[in-house]
Amino acid sequence: MKYYSTNKKAQLASLETAVVKGLAEDRGLYMPQTIKKLPKSFFDDIDKMSFQEIAYTVADAFFGEDVEAEALKQIVYDTLAFDCPVVPVEDNIYSLELFHGPTLAFKDVGARFMARLLGYFIKKEGSDELVNVLVATSGDTGSAVANGFLGVDGIHVYVLYPKGKVSNIQECQFTTLGKNITAIEVDGVFDDCQRLVKTAFMDDELNKHMRLTSANSINVARFLPQAFYYFYAYAQMKRMGKADNLVMCVPSGNFGNICAALFGHAMGLPVKRFIAANNENDVFFQYLRTGEYKPQPTKQTLANAMDVGDPSNFARIYDLYGGSHERITSLISGFTITDPGIMSTMRYCHDTTGYVLDPHGACGSQALKDELKEGESGVFCETAHPAKFKEKVDAILSTDIAIPERLAAFMRGTKQSIPMSSDFEELKSFLMSR
Repeated sequence: MKYYSTNKKAQLASLETAVVKGLAEDRGLYMPQTIKKLPKSFFDDIDKMSFQEIAYTVADAFFGEDVEAEALKQIVYDTLAFDCPVVPVEDNIYSLELFHGPTLAFKDVGARFMARLLGYFIKKEGSDELVNVLVATSGDTGSAVANGFLGVDGIHVYVLYPKGKVSNIQECQFTTLGKNITAIEVDGVFDDCQRLVKTAFMDDELNKHMRLTSANSINVARFLPQAFYYFYAYAQMKRMGKADNLVMCVPSGNFGNICAALFGHAMGLPVKRFIAANNENDVFFQYLRTGEYKPQPTKQTLANAMDVGDPSNFARIYDLYGGSHERITSLISGFTITDPGIMSTMRYCHDTTGYVLDPHGACGSQALKDELKEGESGVFCETAHPAKFKEKVDAILSTDIAIPERLAAFMRGTKQSIPMSSDFEELKSFLMSR
């Protein structure tokens, strides 16, 4: 399979090049040249298959031409050592709990898959050159990537995160690890971190000094495996007899997760339509309304992992549908919610059903309550365990959410991070000294 750039100015790349480089040389995002349709028989039998079996079938369609079958199967099965159940919350509204992985967030699948796939290519090429992963995080990406790559030979990870704008538990998950993980605390917002990472990839001197790649959802090996979730959600809904007229709602920040869902739809996944749920960072919502994409300064909200004012993966969605606003709006609708709305949704859900939403899941849950139509069933992504946002959740719900031991262990560690401004030259100087 060959991969092209969304900017259409870079040469076609192999999967290995797309994964190892992360970003095309023209600053575009890599896209597969073809998206394979999965056969009807797969969807006929999907409700009888395990998560791993479903994921391997999807992964083979994406990566089977470039990765040996047994190696790919091992990567998939190692990645998915946990479940992601669909749980009923309210009438015809279900939560897809994506927080049962090692760091209790949906990004565990993409990070673990990419770590193993990158390791496969490094081993295959037999190079002793260190691969340096740069990743910007607004919350959960940093912890998922850091833990997915922790201790992997031949790889060093640099996590850039905005100072004071991730939760304490999220910060502990990537600043206490040491070993081959370096945390960089940027005096700015997520978009500054993302800009620093993208600029680093384009700096010739830095790239001659060290081999760089990204583990953000700009990397095809990070975002594509997230399609596994949606096939598995469909399978579970089919078992319950709820798969007809299915609506998937995805809380959206940098749009990698919903982008993966849309790739699944292009492969034949029978979802009727999608809802992209935004917090007050509503640039995509405004695009759907007006047809104009206008990046905005990032606003800090309760749903901090979605605080993105210029989502990278919009370029992939735009490319996937040939730049047609009509095609995009025929399949995807938008929703936006304020912080008071998030709090109200969390309280109502907890009081009436006993289900504890985190602020991001609340965006998706409310979108379905407001947008679901007669005869439809809706599934929203509950993207992270509410304990990852314990201070916020407890204050909103007047609860004392128990902290799972996996999270508590991180909090007992010692913070190790390097403070830095949002000026690229400072980051470059630091990396050139490594």
